[in-house]
Amino acid sequence: MFYFLYQIFHEQFRVLNLFRYITFRTAYASLTALFLALVLGPWLIRRLREFQIGQFIREDGPQSHQSKAGTPTMGGVLIILCVVVPTLLWADLRNVFVWLVLAVTLAFAAIGLWDDYQKVRRKQNLGLTARTKFLLQILVSFTFGVGLIFLSARGLYSTNLTFPFFKRFRPDFLISSLLDNIWTYPLAFVPFLLFVILVLVGSSNAVNLTDGLDGLAIGCIVISASALTVLTYVAGHAVLAEYLDLEHLPRVAELTVFCGATVGASLGFLWYNAYPAEIFMGDVGSLALGGAIATVAVIIKQELLLPFIGGIFVVEALSVILQVASYKLRRKRIFKMAPVHHHFELLGWKESKIITRFWIAALVFALFALTPLKLR
Repeated sequence: MFYFLYQIFHEQFRVLNLFRYITFRTAYASLTALFLALVLGPWLIRRLREFQIGQFIREDGPQSHQSKAGTPTMGGVLIILCVVVPTLLWADLRNVFVWLVLAVTLAFAAIGLWDDYQKVRRKQNLGLTARTKFLLQILVSFTFGVGLIFLSARGLYSTNLTFPFFKRFRPDFLISSLLDNIWTYPLAFVPFLLFVILVLVGSSNAVNLTDGLDGLAIGCIVISASALTVLTYVAGHAVLAEYLDLEHLPRVAELTVFCGATVGASLGFLWYNAYPAEIFMGDVGSLALGGAIATVAVIIKQELLLPFIGGIFVVEALSVILQVASYKLRRKRIFKMAPVHHHFELLGWKESKIITRFWIAALVFALFALTPLKLR
């Protein structure tokens, strides 16, 4: 919205020329999101308590968590509001990628909200069935992938895959031999769609699995979103992209504003979610944020860096996969409990120590994700 004011009145008010700079709008989107979260947080916590929307703790988890029962949940609503509003205020709303990221984020948030609502209604830590949740996530991811295909047909997006550390190796997901026949044409995009679904669904659920300790997931989101802010800005900057030998994607530059808003909203939520938490984000927050960072990574062609951008999320998801596979194949567990942060709890680590050390690891992963910019 402010960008439109700049376009209309910049000749009359020279100060509005600041609004044409993405760095300026990103900084203020972040500050706006932080301010909204800090101001609206206490009000939302009170309202959730009034409506008795509290967290139900799994009985087979660490017994120390039972004291957290009843803590207000669905705090992800606050995060999403504080991401969407600043993005609408500070981004160029003519940019199709801004609307695409907002749509996917809101769609994943809706799935999480439905899941949280079912938990509250049933008064237990069981919401949507795993099958239902996965099918809905796949549907959203598939729709997003189809949207990218249409944009690629208009020359606004590329289905090529960018490999870190390699300048020229950019294979295309399309099966070119199928493009010449009208009947086989849709099948040419199947590998790309499967890849998009894997990235979005995997990222969304990985963040959801990480959200088990006070401030753990949202702190890691702050770090991941900050790294994405840098990568998005570089991809959209002609000079930097050329210097670092990256594919220049001028239309994705506006997503820097979205990433900045995500950082600010996450910091604001962390103020209330830090140990001991006054509010939990719930699935409405974790699914949406996981889907959001994956969506941005796919659009800016940094999908293969996503495992490093969100390294802790990958570790948490892998711990669950390995635990389940080991138990089914060998009837033995690798960890005392999965996700792995519960393993450390059962080893006797204090919750605050686990959170801090995981944040440090997340920062190391994120810094490693930025190294290919110069090493290519």
